[in-house]
Amino acid sequence: MARASRAAPSGFGPPWLQRRLAELLPQFPHVRLCVAFSGGVDSTALLAALAQLPRRPDALRAVHIDHRLQSASRRWSLHCRRVARLLQVPIAVRTARITRVPGESLEAAARAARYALLAAELAPGEALLTAHHQDDQLETVLLQLLRGAGVAGLAAMPTVAPFSAGVLARPLLGTSRAALTAWVREQGLTWVEDPSNAQLRPDRNFLRARVLPVLQERWPSAAATVSRSARHAAEAQRLLDMLGDFDVDRARSGAALSAPLLRRLSPERRRNALRFWIATAGALTPPAARLEEMAGPLLDARGDARPLVAWDGAMVRRESERLVLSPAPAVRRGATPRLGEIRWDWRSKRTRVLPPPFGTLRLESDPRGPLDLDALGGTLMLRERRGGERLRPTRGGPRRALKQLLQEAGVPPTRRAQLPLLFDRGRLIGVADLWLDESVQAGERSRRRARVLWRRSSGA
Repeated sequence: MARASRAAPSGFGPPWLQRRLAELLPQFPHVRLCVAFSGGVDSTALLAALAQLPRRPDALRAVHIDHRLQSASRRWSLHCRRVARLLQVPIAVRTARITRVPGESLEAAARAARYALLAAELAPGEALLTAHHQDDQLETVLLQLLRGAGVAGLAAMPTVAPFSAGVLARPLLGTSRAALTAWVREQGLTWVEDPSNAQLRPDRNFLRARVLPVLQERWPSAAATVSRSARHAAEAQRLLDMLGDFDVDRARSGAALSAPLLRRLSPERRRNALRFWIATAGALTPPAARLEEMAGPLLDARGDARPLVAWDGAMVRRESERLVLSPAPAVRRGATPRLGEIRWDWRSKRTRVLPPPFGTLRLESDPRGPLDLDALGGTLMLRERRGGERLRPTRGGPRRALKQLLQEAGVPPTRRAQLPLLFDRGRLIGVADLWLDESVQAGERSRRRARVLWRRSSGA
């Protein structure tokens, strides 16, 4: 555990944070804020500055996730309780149950478990605040570059995104780690240091320990300039999406696309249109080589050839002069788990055990729960993700492709196939314990409220 000494002012503080929150959250200060509080220096700075805001939000609270991966994790939980008590902020501590799928790293599994708990904790309309900062954004952009990401990947972490029954906001993305540390030192607060951050096996840790110090020694403003580049990439991606939407709309033939109209586009616009069409349908974005096949050989093939291009869980085939997107046949999916369709009479049985690896679902009554039980029909249908699913996770917001929500939440592809989806009278109303559709979200007048609890299968 580290204790800070007094230092010179850093420039970060409550007035700055209040202006930033007003920019990100139009309802501020008439909004409830929930802070993901790890006890580290970054989240300590965020929580302490929020506790000192000149204009307090309608409600402020913190949630600490105990991953039980370190022997000191219980002490960290106690530390977080003490800091929250000092700041007079209510805090809840939740314990993660981490399970890994084959090929998934422990870090990815822990992140998935953490966000699942945070999603279950969030109340309707509440904003979850995380302490990701400028240096985190620099690391993310570099990792995406090294993975060969496109413009969407280089846009890195968005400042605001729909999450569970509310939104996820990152108000510190324009602030450096040094500024946050200096401000916590000014306050004389203590924080915890996770020893796993010193391990060089994870790519992010290696970048932070070995690469960034050399990079920032030569270019001290690297974090700020790369964050600016990420914002430019996000803006460019929005323009590409607008162009893709326009081109796809012109080429539509029902749910399919017209091959002759696609051929009229330049190769770059053709690939962009195909990528947009596939993404908005909720399927995984195909690798660059598969996209090239679609934009070239598949479109140029003879009309009677019926060519197809398949990738993880989806395929595009030519039917005469139309391109059709559909789930890949089971034989192409290998060991991808299938749930089929399972009926759940939740009124008579609040818990539903599903075949492995889909785990167990439970509707648990909770006066602060995000789910309005009176908005549900008597029987829910449960099935796995098949592609193209959409829902409205934010009240008054747009309908979103489930695939995009999963990407933004950082859910690994291997785990996405294990999420049970909840349907009510043919409409998608829930995704495990991650998101609820606006149509079933509880409001001030809801009389019976609950929350969806999902426990993964043991060993999944």
